[in-house]
Order: sequence, then structure tokens, then C-alpha cells
Amino acid sequence: MTAYAIAHLQEAAPHPEIAEYIERISGTFEPYGGRFLVHAAQHEVKEGSWPGHVVVIGFPGIGEARAWWDSPAYQEIAPLRSQHIKGDIILVEGVPGDYDPASTARAMRDALPAESD
Repeated sequence: MTAYAIAHLQEAAPHPEIAEYIERISGTFEPYGGRFLVHAAQHEVKEGSWPGHVVVIGFPGIGEARAWWDSPAYQEIAPLRSQHIKGDIILVEGVPGDYDPASTARAMRDALPAESD
């Protein structure tokens, strides 16, 4: 099942180490089947606030996403970003092709306390 590395990165001043990180990152995730799905794109905030930038990298599965994150190649370049850009990064598994949100709603309703008359 597809998995994603999602980053919400804050604005940062240009720095040569950030440019180096961007130049090298694809080489760290491609061996794990990763590819950019969102990068260097403008986003449109519809609710709340979302300052900064969004990056999404897709992987064939959560195992590949974890292996990429933990890889020596990625860990070597990670400080080039983290020392200059604050942000939040998560790894998350996607839903299967036959996912039905109604089943999630049913499970949620089943977990609610019974209503009294």
C-alpha cells in the first residue's frame, strides 16, 4: 500500500546547504521507489493557516518510506535541511484502493456511548 513522507516546512532564508540538500535528496529516495508528488509548488489555504511549504514524497509502502528515512544516505544530508529550515515531517500509510469511509464512520458510531431515551 502506498505510503507518503509529508513535510510542512517553514519559510527559510536562502542558504547554500539548502540548495545542496535539494540537489541530493532525489538520489536518497529513488533506491526505495520514492518520487516527488509535491515539491516547490504554491499551495492554496482554504481553512486555517499553513505558512511555509508542502513537500510530499510517495513510496511503494511504509517499509520503503522508513528505510529511506533511516538510510545512511538520507541521514547524511538531513542536517543540511534541519539546520536551516524548521518544520514537521511525517511518514503515513495511504488507504487501500477499496477503502470505504462509511466503514470508518460505522466503527466510530459503534464506539459511541449508547444514547438513553
